[in-house]
Amino acid sequence: MQRVWSFFLEDFAQKISPWLGDYGVGVAKLLFVLLLILIVFVVRRLFVMGLKFALLRIELFKDATTHILERLPRTINLLFIVINSNMIVYIYNDFSSIVAVTRFFNMLYAIIEIYIVYTIVNTAIAVKLSSFNPHRHHLKRDVVNVGIKIMNFIIFLMGLLVVLYFAGVDLTAVLSGLGIGGFALAFAAKDTISNFFGTLSVLFSDVFSQGDWIEIDGKEGTVVEIGLRVTTIRTFDNALISIPNGIFASKDVKNWNKRKVGRRIKMNIGVTYNSKVQDIQNAVKQIRQMLLQHPDIATPNTKYEHAHHHSTKLVSKDDLEGVKTTLLVYLDTFADSSINILVYCFSKSVKWEDWLQTKEDVMHKIMEIIEQNNLSFAFPSLSIYDETRCKKDNTNDE
Repeated sequence: MQRVWSFFLEDFAQKISPWLGDYGVGVAKLLFVLLLILIVFVVRRLFVMGLKFALLRIELFKDATTHILERLPRTINLLFIVINSNMIVYIYNDFSSIVAVTRFFNMLYAIIEIYIVYTIVNTAIAVKLSSFNPHRHHLKRDVVNVGIKIMNFIIFLMGLLVVLYFAGVDLTAVLSGLGIGGFALAFAAKDTISNFFGTLSVLFSDVFSQGDWIEIDGKEGTVVEIGLRVTTIRTFDNALISIPNGIFASKDVKNWNKRKVGRRIKMNIGVTYNSKVQDIQNAVKQIRQMLLQHPDIATPNTKYEHAHHHSTKLVSKDDLEGVKTTLLVYLDTFADSSINILVYCFSKSVKWEDWLQTKEDVMHKIMEIIEQNNLSFAFPSLSIYDETRCKKDNTNDE
């Protein structure tokens, strides 16, 4: 049997040798290639096993190992296809390397390996963020997002330098050139640099966060994301606006979410001039009493907890956290067509829908008080006098 198999191989080799010779490939090279493919296949399996073992040993990647390995098969397959191709070219060229080809494959290795590092790091972060509570860790979502973007930029920059190195570029000359052209580059990219420092200013000054309702430079909406260059805002008519972060360093920002207790309710209640003084006084007292007893109106007696128990800032805690409990009800002005009663107070809730419900209930109760005291709401009116008729009336009286 062994002789038959040996005879078959010799006969097969003799038949294909002339055909392979036309392409500069001998039977020995072909056997080397087949053996190499088998070895690379085995090495690939060992590589995956070693990668899994290494990820499980590193605390940062331990919980994300399964997800990482699910995202890497295609990239790993591509890596070993490139390795196979490189070795085949090496064997075909009589086990000698070609400088240009070697550089090309080294650049491919660098790109694939950087992408593997990028996938591993970002998958691990995604898994961590799925169970991450920024409030418990005292971190802003925006800081986390910008930190991830900076980390990915560093990975990309390192990958670019490695690719340039394998391409034969003198990195020392490149880095020194960057120093010489740094001023020109900074001048050309002054807007980008301004936006970057604007990002740092927003993140570390706690001006606003994701989800906050802000108003700046005539634009108003909810903050979607704070990026490295721009902040995106979703307006209330559902448009998406991108604002360069450099603007936030030079413009006033109004943040409606930086308040804990108190959304203002202000109204002027006008009653007619033929109202009795006592009725107006009674109405003012009853409105004030109604607001003091209203369960959804903030008063000086409203109980709440301060978010910051210890602070190094010498500022009012109420003003720092956004607490308003002012309650004012007074006879205010003698207007053209009415006597105005000022009602100035704050709802306990700062949510828009809760505020609307509270204000509606207060208005209903005020209407009842006005009616109970025999008062009438005034409206703009104009009295016209006919001077000619008045003169005739005076003459008739004489």
